[in-house]
Amino acid sequence: MSKIVFFCIPAHGHTNPTLGVVRELVARGHQVWYYSYNNMREKIESAGAVFVSCDDYNMEQKLTPQDAVRVGKDLAFSTQILVDTTLAFDERVCADMEQLQPDCIVADSMAVWGKAVALKLGIPFVSSTTTFAFNQHSAKIMKQSMGELVKMICSMPRIRKHIKRLQKKGYPVKSVLDIIQNDDNTHTIVYTSPEFQPCSDTFSDKYAFVGPSVRPVVDVIEKTRDKLIYISMGTVNNDMLPLYQRCIAAFSDTDYQVIMSVGNLVSIGDFGKLPENISVFSHIDQIAVLQQADVFISHCGMNSVSESLYFGVPLIMLPQTSEQGGVAERVHQLGAGLKLDKTDKASFLGAVNQVFADSTYRQKAAAIAAGFRNCSGAKGAADKILQVCAQSGQ
Repeated sequence: MSKIVFFCIPAHGHTNPTLGVVRELVARGHQVWYYSYNNMREKIESAGAVFVSCDDYNMEQKLTPQDAVRVGKDLAFSTQILVDTTLAFDERVCADMEQLQPDCIVADSMAVWGKAVALKLGIPFVSSTTTFAFNQHSAKIMKQSMGELVKMICSMPRIRKHIKRLQKKGYPVKSVLDIIQNDDNTHTIVYTSPEFQPCSDTFSDKYAFVGPSVRPVVDVIEKTRDKLIYISMGTVNNDMLPLYQRCIAAFSDTDYQVIMSVGNLVSIGDFGKLPENISVFSHIDQIAVLQQADVFISHCGMNSVSESLYFGVPLIMLPQTSEQGGVAERVHQLGAGLKLDKTDKASFLGAVNQVFADSTYRQKAAAIAAGFRNCSGAKGAADKILQVCAQSGQ
């Protein structure tokens, strides 16, 4: 029996893919401790792990909604948050690991404190990457505007200042790339297929592309019309009442069934009386909807896109960050979706009609789905982790 410790950031898109892996490890008789945040507690404990709360040490939890938006767009600010959290965790986590003596640490690629403590204490380590794996080759898909490049160059002095704070505490970090880039010498689980991952052939054999980890359906969604449109802008940057209102205006006089998930930052009462064919929810079982949907209007978070394509559902894409832009670009390259530049009523309706009229979008989505289903999934991820555990005992 192995003892395995997970670390993750407080984001559903980063936590959800790991839950199937936790279930698989626990089912095989291994012990799992999972360091995360109280808003994730229920789902982590339901997967069978021992939950360890990190709320007292987490800097992201103290951010305003405006700051939370900056995390995805401002590299210097993101680096500050990661460094602040790593240093806040330092003493407590090192003491915990020395007492627990785990066989392996598995940390989300953004939970750099997990990797840092593994390096510091010599504990075998596996990186859990819920976005695309990132190196100099795959980075080409993350196209940045000239303005974004200028902002990044201007922010480098601040970034270096934060990196030096880690170095002073004994962390072997040379640059920001050590935080955001995947290392070819590190065992890494990537929750996508080799076909969907850009430049997958440029990564070492330490990488396991296991495909999306899609949880079981919880609720039953009734499909009441021939075509179902699902709309969601994710769980973070979703305070978008005007955009949702334009969607309602676009589809109110159509034969389409529309299900829209808007999060907690928008009041459903603000929409007034809804057309008969449109339903709006604060939250809904996304997996259940996507099993029935014909098209997904999405912000293009990696988790949402993976779930959509897993069920062969083509996308209409409205990325909000450079990371989401990279995901959208990959979907566009593979022909499984349409990027939307304008968000007026005519553009929404035109894009949906185009995807429905051209069967190629659904065919390309189905091809990606086949690749996902050929991957090893949670079992393959668990195998990778246990392989690292076994090596540590040699």
